[in-house]
Amino acid sequence: MKLLVTIPVYNEEKALPVSIPALHAFLSENMADYDWVIEIADNASIDRTPEVSRKLTEEYARVQYLRLEQKGRGRALKKSWTESDADIVSYMDVDLSTNLESYPPMVNALAHEGYDIGTGSRLMKGANTERSFKRELISRTYNLMVKSLFFTRFSDAQCGFKAVTRQVVEVLLPHIDDNVWFFDSELLIIGEKCGYRIFDVPVKWIEDLDTRVKIVKTATDDIKGLLRVRGNFWAGKYKALKK
Repeated sequence: MKLLVTIPVYNEEKALPVSIPALHAFLSENMADYDWVIEIADNASIDRTPEVSRKLTEEYARVQYLRLEQKGRGRALKKSWTESDADIVSYMDVDLSTNLESYPPMVNALAHEGYDIGTGSRLMKGANTERSFKRELISRTYNLMVKSLFFTRFSDAQCGFKAVTRQVVEVLLPHIDDNVWFFDSELLIIGEKCGYRIFDVPVKWIEDLDTRVKIVKTATDDIKGLLRVRGNFWAGKYKALKK
């Protein structure tokens, strides 16, 4: 079974030489049953990220590089996932802030247990999270809004640690409009409400103090995104996507 691990990046020349070898070693040891590949999806970096990435592809046969000339994590994932022929596609943040021990059970749930979408959760029982009070409050408030608007069951809409099946890529991905940070929430909300099974896995997660996320702007855009998706459901836009 083919497996793609996408690492979306923007100006990560320092993080890549540390995280990619660590991820490569982990996958080699723990995902031997899969034909896996790591893809660095570069969102128009202006530092040495392209040079560093290409060097890594030369050092590791299972690492490849994809360049985009526009920023946006959602945009990078769409391009990487749709251009891949992998049976399961996934992504995680370049800082590996989510402990990799949660990755095999998430992928195995899709491959062997009939789930369609896998997502890490920093909020469910068993999770271990180290982050500021401000980030914790914003996250819990946002996820409460998601549940209030859509009555969803998944516990954490924003964790940068997800996997989906080929069917999800082909059916749902073309209907996800956001190209930035709301991409994750939109994928989970549409997926669950259309009958796709979501596997929630508790994760160990440590806040990246060098994050590129602008919290206030991202929170504002997320709220706009929730209202947009809610309006789309009222308009019946997603009826044809039901599983």
